Amino acid sequence: MDLHALQQFLVVARLEHLSRAAAELRVAQPSLSRTIARLEAELGAPLFDRGGRLRLNQSGRLFRAHVERSLGELEAGRRAVLESARGEVGGVRLASETFLTIAGPLAAYKAAHPEVDIELHQMSAADMHRALHAREVDLCVASQPIPGDGLDSVQLHDEQVWLAAPPDHRYADRASVTVAELADEPFVSSRPGHWQRRLLDRLFAECNLTPRIVCEGDEPAATAFLVSTGIGLTLIPTVAITAAVSAPVAWIAVDAPSCRRTLTLHRATSTRLPTAAQLMHTTLTSWSWG
Repeated sequence: MDLHALQQFLVVARLEHLSRAAAELRVAQPSLSRTIARLEAELGAPLFDRGGRLRLNQSGRLFRAHVERSLGELEAGRRAVLESARGEVGGVRLASETFLTIAGPLAAYKAAHPEVDIELHQMSAADMHRALHAREVDLCVASQPIPGDGLDSVQLHDEQVWLAAPPDHRYADRASVTVAELADEPFVSSRPGHWQRRLLDRLFAECNLTPRIVCEGDEPAATAFLVSTGIGLTLIPTVAITAAVSAPVAWIAVDAPSCRRTLTLHRATSTRLPTAAQLMHTTLTSWSWG
């Protein structure tokens, strides 16, 4: 089975679109179609449903899981040989939903190990399980549960999440507010799937309410500045307040026990971590998050 064909299959499986996959792989679409057809012929089963739009079918999903693990093992072997042959600690690949959260330990790690290459990936928690088992990353830091098994997880930090409001807001001088009091307030939030949005949705759902989102984006670090303009309110964890947020906003406690964020470090249990990744694991787990 051709290694190159397997790599191309994974791109098609991820995008479920031949022309976009061909563009990403920089190959002609007819050539990519033939590659997939030959792979299906060799396996004796179609990997995609082609009724209208290309969709990965049950056989394709089953095969993808095995391909990801196989190619991941090959990559792990390549890195292990390089590490052994050169006598170096190699590099580490770390994924996180946001980098502001891990800026402190990253700086400490780089200062202690300047020779190590750090490769950072920003991704959602929903993508982390696949990325870990496909050996695309060594470690993941998530602010919400990662679905799936085969992971070794360590809780890093648990912190309060605050409500940020414009300084002239009617709640600005309050020590705390209830979720019910926020029912009609406009909110600035991240897109669905991000931990901040999931927390906001969950808090409101617990009160049989739905948050009124007036601004939805991909820059959580910018939300406090948007709040300061009066556009709406937002949720911000303690680490962001103490790290770099300088926008003129009021910080108010939300009267709900579940208005918190838990940071967790994950790795695949079936993977032998390279030396650089082991050192990163130690740095993250021993960091003084408080």
